[in-house]
Amino acid sequence: MLQSGIRDGRRGRLLRAGLLLPLFLLLLAAGDPRGAAAFETEAREALLVDVTSGTVLFSKNPEKAIPPASMSKMMTAYMVEAAIEAGRISLDDEFLVSEKAWRKGGSKMFVEVGNRVRVEDLLRGVVVQSGNDASIVLAEGLAGSEEAFAERMNEMAEEIGLTGSNFANATGWPDPQHYMTVRDLATLATRIIEDHPRFYKLYSELEFTWHGIKQSNRNPLLYRNIGADGLKTGHTEEAGYCLTASAERDGRRLVLVITGLPSVRARAEEGERLLQWGFREFKTYELAAAAEPLDQAPVWLGTEDYVPLVPMDPIAITLNRTSRPGMEVTVSYDAPIPAPIAKGQEIATLTVTAPDLEPRSFPLYAGADVEKLGSFGRIAAAARYLVLGQP
Repeated sequence: MLQSGIRDGRRGRLLRAGLLLPLFLLLLAAGDPRGAAAFETEAREALLVDVTSGTVLFSKNPEKAIPPASMSKMMTAYMVEAAIEAGRISLDDEFLVSEKAWRKGGSKMFVEVGNRVRVEDLLRGVVVQSGNDASIVLAEGLAGSEEAFAERMNEMAEEIGLTGSNFANATGWPDPQHYMTVRDLATLATRIIEDHPRFYKLYSELEFTWHGIKQSNRNPLLYRNIGADGLKTGHTEEAGYCLTASAERDGRRLVLVITGLPSVRARAEEGERLLQWGFREFKTYELAAAAEPLDQAPVWLGTEDYVPLVPMDPIAITLNRTSRPGMEVTVSYDAPIPAPIAKGQEIATLTVTAPDLEPRSFPLYAGADVEKLGSFGRIAAAARYLVLGQP
């Protein structure tokens, strides 16, 4: 907006020569400039995210509402974990098995009606065995009914940023009002890993025995020595064979969601292929450390002519070797910035663009306080602008 008729409009420009120059030289020098063919997958929907930098490496129909099948049990587990962390329940609490839970079809933990089962065992029944019965027992124990639990699931979904999801049950049982997007599934997987790390180890357990019945974890990538340590499979006739998976290698963590595969084998092979491609073809680069000055913006009517622009947190970007030569870093802000300016005030945006990758934007903040000029100084500054065109 204009102030006193002497302010510029929105400014967007490439960072000046010298800023981040060593990084640009590294990016331009690395990799085969001929690149590789565009990546394709037979999955109906897919999303591959580098959690370390928050960069989407590959997407296919990421916002399409789909039946998530048993992958939605991650939300059931997340809510149980949140309740434990908040002190509302404990791992040693016991929940009663209802006839509804006992009779539920599909994958089962094989709990018995009328028995009381520890929350910790039920959580393993959900995560490792994909038990529909265990999911319903937890839902009824936490909310009184599965329907009430589904309402809480939707409240939690909104709270943690799942914008394309709606839950009708705790199991992923087919229902036209029960849907998610692969983007939301990736977000949920990341929240499980980051919000409740002490429970995440459950997702890599290879087997769990209950009532004398040993069942293996259905996640095929856990058995393939590729760094996979979670999360959840799913399958219904409409959803096809689905997988939400995560793997960590050399300090980088990837989260993958794929849906609509035609078979168990296709799900396993396509999951491994996508994760291997993500680790092989991409590399994460640190663009800036926290509080490192990246640029400076002109100040209007301030005791300093310029204010440094800094990130609060480290800025990292993950790039494909074919995208590095086309990367651009742009800083935009309303210029000049009117004084007074408080250190830590958000005043600019750094945007990174590269071919075949979604643009990434990061807020930049004032790296110093800048006081407003007194009356005489403001008059002098206005006169200088009128004569020289400089703030």
